[in-house]
Amino acid sequence: MNNKAIATPGRTKDILAKAGFSFKKSLGQNFLVDVNILKNMLCHAGISENTAAIEIGPGIGALTEQLALHAGSVTAFEIDQRLVPILEEELSSFENATIINEDILKADIDQVVRELARDHEEVRVVANLPYYITTPILMRLLMDRLPFQSITVMIQKEVAERMAASPGTKSYGSLSIAVQYYTEASIPMTVPKSVFMPQPNVDSAVLHLEKRAEPPVDVQDEDFFFEIVRASFKQRRKTLINNLGSFFKGSLEKSEIRERMEGSGIDPGRRGESLSMEEFAKLADVFHKVK
Repeated sequence: MNNKAIATPGRTKDILAKAGFSFKKSLGQNFLVDVNILKNMLCHAGISENTAAIEIGPGIGALTEQLALHAGSVTAFEIDQRLVPILEEELSSFENATIINEDILKADIDQVVRELARDHEEVRVVANLPYYITTPILMRLLMDRLPFQSITVMIQKEVAERMAASPGTKSYGSLSIAVQYYTEASIPMTVPKSVFMPQPNVDSAVLHLEKRAEPPVDVQDEDFFFEIVRASFKQRRKTLINNLGSFFKGSLEKSEIRERMEGSGIDPGRRGESLSMEEFAKLADVFHKVK
């Protein structure tokens, strides 16, 4: 076994050269070459020997190696079959590492998580996610209500900021509410683009999502709640009365929308970004069963 960590420039270059590997832009492949950042990330993720870790997009195994060293087990989903033999070779000394050559969005992740949850005290998702597919992956994991404790992912800084944003800020929007409905979101660290190979165009951040036992608000209809949230942000610069007027066109007159909003104590002239999740819950319940 090579004593030098995979997440170093020299070792990464050697592995890629030996395999004759070329990066696929379509898969958003950027490999991390700073082992201290990975160790830091694992600390924020709360990884211990009691953890079954799930990784998405392991690349050549830089994060997988660190997870295998610190977690009870690691199960990594890799879509690019060219990387599977590299991963198997580089991680051959770790009996607790499993590579699954599947697209995470098509895999039966429910079954994998439930099996891991039976054998381990906790299941945590840890990944360096490709920028182009961050949101679909995270929303699938959250909406499937799988029995894991947390998700800690290295993603584009701007997207992390949107997911962890508070009301009244520029980054706050429907994505913030969707993520924070299921989890408590924080950004424990930012990551410069210089620690990746090849170097991406943007900086990254580590987003930590701790699963909530229950959503922070009680709504009559969850799907409708998210519809109202999306409608309220449809055109950010427009007021709620205008955005909801478009949403309810043909179902409710503007005067009735105004009346219902005022009755619930929400000023129709406000913009979506100023509303808390509790206020959106109130709004959704006031208009429930109209559409």
